[in-house]
Amino acid sequence: MSSEFITLFMFGTMMVLLFTGQRVFGVIGFVGAAAALWLWGEGSFEMPFNASFQVLNWYPLITVPFFIFMGYMLSESGIASELYRLFHVWFGPIRGGLALGTIGLMVLIAALNGLSVAGMAIGATIALPQLLKHDYDKVMVTGVIQAGSSLGILIPPSVVLVLYAMIARQPVLQLWLAGVGPGLLMAAIFAIYIYVRCLINPEIGPALPEEERARITWGEKFSLLTKGIIPLAIFGIMMGLFLTGTTSLVESSVVGAVLATLAAWVTGNLNRHILELCTRNTLTISCMFLWIILGALCFSSVYDGLGAVKAVKTLLLDTWDLTPWEILIMMLVSFLIMGTFLDDTAMLVIVAPLYIPLIISLGFNPIWFGVLYTITCQIAYITPPFGYNLFLMRAMAPPEITLLDIYRSIVPFFFLMVLSLILIMIFPQIALWLPEYYSAH
Repeated sequence: MSSEFITLFMFGTMMVLLFTGQRVFGVIGFVGAAAALWLWGEGSFEMPFNASFQVLNWYPLITVPFFIFMGYMLSESGIASELYRLFHVWFGPIRGGLALGTIGLMVLIAALNGLSVAGMAIGATIALPQLLKHDYDKVMVTGVIQAGSSLGILIPPSVVLVLYAMIARQPVLQLWLAGVGPGLLMAAIFAIYIYVRCLINPEIGPALPEEERARITWGEKFSLLTKGIIPLAIFGIMMGLFLTGTTSLVESSVVGAVLATLAAWVTGNLNRHILELCTRNTLTISCMFLWIILGALCFSSVYDGLGAVKAVKTLLLDTWDLTPWEILIMMLVSFLIMGTFLDDTAMLVIVAPLYIPLIISLGFNPIWFGVLYTITCQIAYITPPFGYNLFLMRAMAPPEITLLDIYRSIVPFFFLMVLSLILIMIFPQIALWLPEYYSAH
């Protein structure tokens, strides 16, 4: 039986089972275990259990619950809402200023949480009502929140990049540093688009009325500035300790979680309900990640054992005569298609056994590819008909925002994200200069 046929059978079976609505980790693990049993007999049935021992040796995995807890603590304790009030007050006098402030909020939430869900929740519940109240165009601001929240999976401490690092066996720090430039570039492109559009068409993003600005004293402005420093200080201390080598990656995640809890306590927002809510949410998401990784390891161990990656490389390069760049573009397009109906973790573990070894063998940098993969996830998040963020927004948005409004809102941001992806493909140093600079020093 050829490796090409086994590849087609395993991936085909997986996709069919996913369409039946089964859990992602169950499908991936089942297909891996069943394929091993079918190909090599009874002894191979232990492969799923052996995968669990690999997970026990992956110490970066310990960071996941701490980073998730940190993000939930900052959002549930109200510190994030104070942050939005800061942007609201300081950017309000500019046309489109509240939308620009929302992008700034999303960047900071991304730097504190590492998940797009938290950014979406904060944007939809805190920023969106204020934007609509101040007569911003509902279609534009819906797009702003959806696109801005997607930055959470690119800017460190991105949980998605931690997962990619473990599956691709790449350094987490290098991937985080590689995400900084592209994340800030994308945020800047969004901000420029919002500013120019509101300059051309002022009624879609009016400045704060004069009478409302007059009610905000300079004392209140500087008080908000002080409160806004708290999350920035948490991120700065956590990353500073890590980058200087004072703490390890795991220790830095603990520092972030502890500082977020202390900040909630000092501001008087910590109580039993919030602590329990943050802990439950952290446990739920961490368990999901763990099960998906276990299933992925089982699947990839079978796939690696077949030598199927080499066979697929021969098929693409020799039989189909595709160039490495054509193969890369084909991979990114497949991410976009899959991302419309799968989340980022499921998408990664399904294709990682094939794509990552192939990328390395073709001579591409796996750190750079990790950034490209993450950006295609961001694009897929907002792409109809099944984009992840589209349905989150539909669930959280007020009744006056229809599903058609949500679909219309993402059109310009889709093209801005594609532009960002093309720029990083043409100029890889946007992603790679910071990791290289850090390694050199």
